[in-house]
Amino acid sequence: MKRISLIPNIITAFGLAIGLFVIFKVNMIEPGSGNFELIQKSVFLLLLVALADFVDGAVARAFKAQSDFGLMFDSLADAISFGVAPSVLLLKTLSLTQGSYLSFAAASGAMIYSLCGMLRLVRFNLKSIEAKGNLVEMSIQKKNFTGLPIPAAAAVAISTNLFLLTPFVTNFFDISNTLRVIVLTLVNILLGYLMVSRWKFPSLKRLNFRMPSFHLVFLTVLIAVFFLYGIFHYFSILFAVISWSYILIAFILSLIRLIAGKKSKTLKDFDPDDEDDEDKLNF
Repeated sequence: MKRISLIPNIITAFGLAIGLFVIFKVNMIEPGSGNFELIQKSVFLLLLVALADFVDGAVARAFKAQSDFGLMFDSLADAISFGVAPSVLLLKTLSLTQGSYLSFAAASGAMIYSLCGMLRLVRFNLKSIEAKGNLVEMSIQKKNFTGLPIPAAAAVAISTNLFLLTPFVTNFFDISNTLRVIVLTLVNILLGYLMVSRWKFPSLKRLNFRMPSFHLVFLTVLIAVFFLYGIFHYFSILFAVISWSYILIAFILSLIRLIAGKKSKTLKDFDPDDEDDEDKLNF
């Protein structure tokens, strides 16, 4: 039996514990009593989970401690923290009457989101196992994701929920509970589709920029200033913009591939069958 490295799995367990804490904490409140502060605190905790999810993979690669156990454990943690927690947070912060059409719509959207997120993780695990030893497949997986990654989907779901309750929005628009239910349900259904689709989403770890060093430093400082200002003063708006921008960038890149004559895939068959060599090279 192969030795299981402790450090990456401890980090994964830490993230999973935070995700479970968010679920348990939110379940202690009365349905519909969730406010902006509660959602914001939950968002910060789930962002900490996302950081742990990034770090555990980086540590495992750095120490060459990758294992099938770590892969499955990480997926389980992601399923709970990014697949279940956002749905629970959504349902608990909406004022829903049991048996009403709105409650059915909200529950259906949340179930679609969670189910598709778990299917996305299963497909990712299967492809990761199949790609072992296949340099072409490993290169493709490192450059692009097939389907929206579940951490990105969770970011869009919770940032949209937070955005609709932010004082900056509610002071200018009268957003009713019914409108929130409709918007968030449609967003959940869209995210569910994107997660199980075959749209290509770029891996941020593999982005390369070519520009003079002075320009790069200046651009980095400028972005950092706006980013830090946004975090302290307009966090909910900045978080929503960044989350949705990732999806927008993926669609723009897919459109560019389509115009360039390359094959841009959409959902045609969720079953992760082997693709032919031509499909493997079109990404």
